[in-house]
Amino acid sequence: MAILDEIGTKIRNGQFEFSQHATDQSTIRHISVQEVREALEDSEVIEDYPNDRYGPSCLIFGFTQSKRPLHIQCSYPSRPLVKIITLYEPDPLRWIDFKARKK
Repeated sequence: MAILDEIGTKIRNGQFEFSQHATDQSTIRHISVQEVREALEDSEVIEDYPNDRYGPSCLIFGFTQSKRPLHIQCSYPSRPLVKIITLYEPDPLRWIDFKARKK
């Protein structure tokens, strides 16, 4: 099973948690848990951080049902709970098609 499928399964089953940073950012940026679930339903991994100092993670891009683009960084699904590390609406001035960082 691909990493994104495993993450999606855990999210659908409620096997996830928000870091304090992600909780703060979701409040500041008005991103609901439902929007996170929606964005992860049809998403893709755009960056991979296997050697992140806090543990392997990846950056996922997806759209909510209302077509709001979201970036969600989360831990690999090897943990009992997938940890949402941070989340935000990508700035189109800094991203190409919300998927690649502009140089």
